Amino acid sequence: MTARMALADSTRALADVSRTARLDAELLMAHALGVSREVLLMRHLDDPAPETFATLLDRRLAHEPVAYITGTRAFWTIELAVGPGVLIPRADSETLIEAAVAHFGERQPGTILDLGTGPGTLLLAALDQWPQAQGLGVDASDTALDYARRNALNLGMGSRVQFRHGDWALGVDGRFDLILANPPYIGTHETLPGEVRDHEPAAALFAGDDGLDDYRQLIPQLRPLLAPGGAAVLEIGATQAGAVSALLAAEGFTVALRRDLAGLPRALIGT
Repeated sequence: MTARMALADSTRALADVSRTARLDAELLMAHALGVSREVLLMRHLDDPAPETFATLLDRRLAHEPVAYITGTRAFWTIELAVGPGVLIPRADSETLIEAAVAHFGERQPGTILDLGTGPGTLLLAALDQWPQAQGLGVDASDTALDYARRNALNLGMGSRVQFRHGDWALGVDGRFDLILANPPYIGTHETLPGEVRDHEPAAALFAGDDGLDDYRQLIPQLRPLLAPGGAAVLEIGATQAGAVSALLAAEGFTVALRRDLAGLPRALIGT
């Protein structure tokens, strides 16, 4: 069977598992062939499908996330290693980088703090955007920090970034031009797809009954860390703009909202 034929069959098989069945199939086939998805589509559709593809497909049919199967996820302008125990980067989170780029315009932030850095998603994307910047990433998960350090080295950023274990900003000193954070914001009783609920770390997803517990802890820590002219950019759930804006305003921030590509509230910019 050719890769083209296997992709058609696997897309049909994945239709009940994923809203992006064809994309999932292509990413898994590319991984099995050891090439990028773009190279697969341009050069290898008529190659024989590798035997390993069936195993990868079975894992996806069991609702394992594609990023955990392939071990990588693209985000902004970088490619990140990911795996069990870390939150998978999502395109919606690129809204935070877009908001930061819009805030700074022709300026460049010199220092960047990423609270809840996970595998380094936001911080390393920001450092790639601003090559002169230095960064600090904080996370409570040693597994996530191991991935973040590995990603920084793979991207050639090892000398520009530090990572430390911590509880949000407690113990962090200094001032930062840009503070980024994608805290947990799912209510404990909200329903999630099985591939998220059963595979990604609960500590990176859930934040109390209303999904606001981590904002309540995090936001009061931000103002002393923000340099003049800087911005704190927080990811929010689509229904949380009002509640999180109120928490920021109570700490003296002026708040602006940025929507994601679907038009949903996704990032708050506090200045």
